[in-house]
Amino acid sequence: MSSKPLSGVNHPLKGIALMVLATFLFASHDAISKYLSGFYPIILIVWARYVVHTLLMAGIFLPQSGLRVLRTKRPGLQILRALSLLSVSLLFTTGLMFMPLAEATSVIFLAPLLVTALSVPLLGERVSVGQWIAVIVGFVGVMIIVHPGGDLFTPAVLLPLSAALCFSLYQILTRRLSTVDSATTSNFFAGLVNTLVMSLLVPFFWQVPSVMHGLMMLALGGCGMAAHLLLTHSFRYAAPALLAPFGYVQIIFAGLLGLLVFGHMPDAIALVGIAIICLSGLAAAWTQRKG
Repeated sequence: MSSKPLSGVNHPLKGIALMVLATFLFASHDAISKYLSGFYPIILIVWARYVVHTLLMAGIFLPQSGLRVLRTKRPGLQILRALSLLSVSLLFTTGLMFMPLAEATSVIFLAPLLVTALSVPLLGERVSVGQWIAVIVGFVGVMIIVHPGGDLFTPAVLLPLSAALCFSLYQILTRRLSTVDSATTSNFFAGLVNTLVMSLLVPFFWQVPSVMHGLMMLALGGCGMAAHLLLTHSFRYAAPALLAPFGYVQIIFAGLLGLLVFGHMPDAIALVGIAIICLSGLAAAWTQRKG
């Protein structure tokens, strides 16, 4: 994924609109996953997500590019990236069984901060004092959300935290691979690898979904694939530094969907923690842009 808008094309409002729409689809994907997890095994839900994702990608890109779309210069890194994303799906969807949507989403938004921390040993990048402070403050925000004595102070919080760690590794690998492979190749490769892995597991967890739930599983994969494509295209029209703050709109959408679908509203303490995580992520992005 390019870090700059396309040459000669600079439409920041279009980029922002695509980013916001992508965040809505990501939040919708998570809401559907949380709903379905009350009826079906997580393995089945995640399998359906990647099968639909891969079939849609194949229908869109194979007629244009053929199998060339799967050619990669770094297959090992692509497989590791795919498995990192699969780990995010499994851990986060499992976490949604035990945590409200908005709170779980805010915890996984530690990922940009963890990318900052991991970029030192993995990418050899220099991280400023301000960025380290933002990382620490972000973890303080999580501790406020899951404060001792609160309903969320359970081992279940380790699931979205682990998902955030895997997501940070996924983002770092995406950054590494963006210099050698196209975003289309990376997204298609990830979907195919994860479909194959989950297809080995799903026979042990198979349940026949109802018609309505089957349609929701189709929507799950469609939301996931469309969100990733929109996210990719948003960076064609505006710089990442401009778009980064709008990624946090996903937490707002998650809160609204959590209220409308599950009747949950974060309490005042959780809202403070969510705000701290958002502000720390924005501060880290701002200090990186300034540097």
